[in-house]
Amino acid sequence: MILLRHGQSQFNLHFHATGMDPGIVDAPLTPLGHQQAEAAARALAAQGLRRILCSPLTRALQTAAPVASRLDLPVLVTPAVRERRGASCDIGTCRTDLARAWPQLDLSHIDEVWWREAEDEAEEEPDHLFAARTASFRAGMADDPDWAQTLVVCHWGFIMAVTGCSLANGEWVRCRMGEDGRLVAVAR
Repeated sequence: MILLRHGQSQFNLHFHATGMDPGIVDAPLTPLGHQQAEAAARALAAQGLRRILCSPLTRALQTAAPVASRLDLPVLVTPAVRERRGASCDIGTCRTDLARAWPQLDLSHIDEVWWREAEDEAEEEPDHLFAARTASFRAGMADDPDWAQTLVVCHWGFIMAVTGCSLANGEWVRCRMGEDGRLVAVAR
């Protein structure tokens, strides 16, 4: 499996400059972020990928688009790989509006408000819910026969939770499945 962190977003640009949440909901990519997505598409073209899973957050969808185009693969929108909600950029766009922006994607399996659990009304996603979500993803992938040829376009916090790796925008890491069902980074 390969985990790809989305390209630089408007949120990343402003947050890194000021250290403050700029209040950008579902932040899109910057021009540099689009360049990073194109570079990832070129680099991943020879990796033998057969499937692309992607967070429904706009920055991830925009990063996945050139990869999907280059590899001629559909993007499977997967809310389980979204970022842990802790900042304005982690608040998503409702399914109806995503469907208007991304008409080629199948969004029928996601809730209208997919970025929080029904019991979770807090600003930040609680530790226990985030841990359960990442554990469920790892377990599901461990049982998936195509996990080794899967690209997951996701986020810093999600990647950190499932591998312990910190990736910069546009970076990717190949993983193997450990004996304990955890993802182990093997190459960048």
